Amino acid sequence: MTPGSNLPLTVARVAVDVTAPVRLDVSGLLLTTDGKVRSDDDFVFYNQPTGPGVTHRSGAGGGGDAITVDTAAVPPDIDKIVVTASLDAPGATFAGTEPTATVRGADDGAVIATFTPPQLGAETALVVVEVYRRGGGWKVRAVGQGYANGLAGIATDFGVTVEEPAAPAAPAAPPVTQAPPPTGPAAQVAPPPMPTTPPSSGKINLDKGRVSLQKNQTVSLVKGGQPVLSSVKMGLGWEPAFRGADIDLDASVIAFGVDRKKIDACFFGKLAILNGAIQHSGDNLTGEGGGDDESITVHLGGLPPEVTGLVFTVNSFSGQKFTDVAKAYCRLVDAQTNEELVRFDITHAEPRTGVMMAKLIKQFSGEWEMTAMGEYVDSRTVRGMAKPAGKAL
Repeated sequence: MTPGSNLPLTVARVAVDVTAPVRLDVSGLLLTTDGKVRSDDDFVFYNQPTGPGVTHRSGAGGGGDAITVDTAAVPPDIDKIVVTASLDAPGATFAGTEPTATVRGADDGAVIATFTPPQLGAETALVVVEVYRRGGGWKVRAVGQGYANGLAGIATDFGVTVEEPAAPAAPAAPPVTQAPPPTGPAAQVAPPPMPTTPPSSGKINLDKGRVSLQKNQTVSLVKGGQPVLSSVKMGLGWEPAFRGADIDLDASVIAFGVDRKKIDACFFGKLAILNGAIQHSGDNLTGEGGGDDESITVHLGGLPPEVTGLVFTVNSFSGQKFTDVAKAYCRLVDAQTNEELVRFDITHAEPRTGVMMAKLIKQFSGEWEMTAMGEYVDSRTVRGMAKPAGKAL
């Protein structure tokens, strides 16, 4: 699965286990239609392993913790169950760690879906997947939303009461460097103490104007609290590295579905796809001149719902390598106002014939995120980019 994708559930009981190379604490929260728990009893985790229709199972033998949902036993006022994961080690982040959620039939163990959230960094906790009602049935959705303040940030965001630890008495020498843990019922139910900073997803958005990305950085296409769903233009540009040379590069975009399989590609030989929701400006044969060499317009609000990922690529059909290219960049522009929203300048080159410049991924909330890539591939055409681009989503 990819972020935002969903699948119908054909069994009443499902188990979601989350595994990683490091120890994770996995939890489940039962939420009403307002996105909140009804009480702290709806927070299911290692110290409170049973809730209405939802149970927690600790991992054994190196396996991950699991949340089991019996949809037939979930109270009717519960709209969804979110499955979260947080790092057990204090101060650790998900940078370099790729947790994987596996959704199985709880009775037969058959795998229904798997999901690995992409491009994690400073997050210390994640909403990994959610099991939710839809049209009289149940579905599972890949989420991958990160929090920078751990399990306490998630719990507080969803309405769980987080107990603050009692302040220690003024110590005699030597000074005590750590507050004692809470005692009594709060110690049995409450997650770790809530940080003093407010909850935050740690995402960059467009509220402060144009965003300049470095490789692997992500920006959420949200402005003023609203997702950008209007028409945007991805401009791609380059210059010959050597005076007098021509550089014939081809910009393309590949559209993918929830299964990371190619739906269609837009390039100089196919200037419009998906009923005109994506349009190409046409081929530039030299790379000369200022401004964008080629551009691709995407009507985000007009994309079919099955499109959840777009990967923008540049290829050299003539076989010229990107070490012969200078000042390669991509930039996202508001197609109505021509305002530049996001820019990514490639600062290194490799002797290859293709590069994945950037990707747009649709989130479960409906907003889109753009991630700078700059990943080189040996391919002279967009056809050869589909497989590596699908893996990169």
